Amino acid sequence: MRSVGVEEELLLVDARSGAPLAVSGAVLAAADRSAWQRPGAIGLPDHEFEKELQKEQLEFATKPVTEMGELQQEIVRIRGGAARHAASAGAVVAAVATSPLPVQPSLNVGPRYRWMGEQFGLTVQEQLTCGCHVHVSVASDEEGVAVLDRIRPWLAVLTALSANSPFWQGEDSGYGSYRSRVWNRWPSAGPVEVFGSADRYHERVRTMIDTGVLRDEGMIYFDARLSATYPTVEVRVADVCLDAATPVLLAALSRGLVETAARAWQDGQPPARIGTSLLRLASWRAGRSGLDGPLLHPVTMRETSAEQAVEALYQHVREALNDHGDDERVREAIAHLYERGNGARIQRGLHAEGQTLAAIVTRCAEMTVGP
Repeated sequence: MRSVGVEEELLLVDARSGAPLAVSGAVLAAADRSAWQRPGAIGLPDHEFEKELQKEQLEFATKPVTEMGELQQEIVRIRGGAARHAASAGAVVAAVATSPLPVQPSLNVGPRYRWMGEQFGLTVQEQLTCGCHVHVSVASDEEGVAVLDRIRPWLAVLTALSANSPFWQGEDSGYGSYRSRVWNRWPSAGPVEVFGSADRYHERVRTMIDTGVLRDEGMIYFDARLSATYPTVEVRVADVCLDAATPVLLAALSRGLVETAARAWQDGQPPARIGTSLLRLASWRAGRSGLDGPLLHPVTMRETSAEQAVEALYQHVREALNDHGDDERVREAIAHLYERGNGARIQRGLHAEGQTLAAIVTRCAEMTVGP
């Protein structure tokens, strides 16, 4: 069975005001101290946390697992650890994909981030977004690229399911996932064409880096890519999600997509030749609507309801979900999302009740680490 891992980016905020705090260095120092205090700890501190582009962010990665219940336990455990380390720095963690309150982010230190700031200017200065990335194991780069070629039309539905960034700089953006729009300011971000082979994929990556626009392979921000570190396909289209169960849903669906695509490749079925321009429209539509408006159908690229687009995705991967033992969990998680709402709907619902943006952030921080 294919293993799955999740990376999440969390926002560090003041518990009372909800304002983002540039304290990632202090939070990571607390994580280091905790790791050194473990019995038998030697050498460099060993924990799940890393710095991200801005000092107001904290990133973590789960270990690879094959069982979705274990993945949820990992996410809950690590989010709890993040909250404890943040508390030592006078902050709380909030799984929101953009800050509802106005913020001027603080770029993290280091030559790579400094280069990015000089190269991309305002794009970097404003880039305070928190995503959820899912890694699914593949047997080879050739299989991985075959998967990338075949999952392209389905990725926008994952953006819609995860939408959790309706507010930007103190205003309602009009989008369910405004993070996806801010993220797509990067020149390498978004949907890509069919590659056809691993050689063509790697040649395209080398050519992009050789232009000098990108510093390294880590700046290949495709919606889905081959990981430069692990033998995985990395699906990168989702907002970080409030409820720890939602990234598990995304992971199960992503594994289903990878397995379904790999089987199609093995059976000699070609990828759908949907143009990148249409996929960009589907991505925009998903970011605009979330689950609260129309989406583009992943097969026909015609407007349809969010429910029909999600159902098409579910039916597309259902055989793989059954084979992995994930079908019941996925159906229940989708039903729960429709009933309770994704992060965008929850945030807007709180605002409609008269909650201030600060109070919304505080509530989101509570939901990040608990029911």
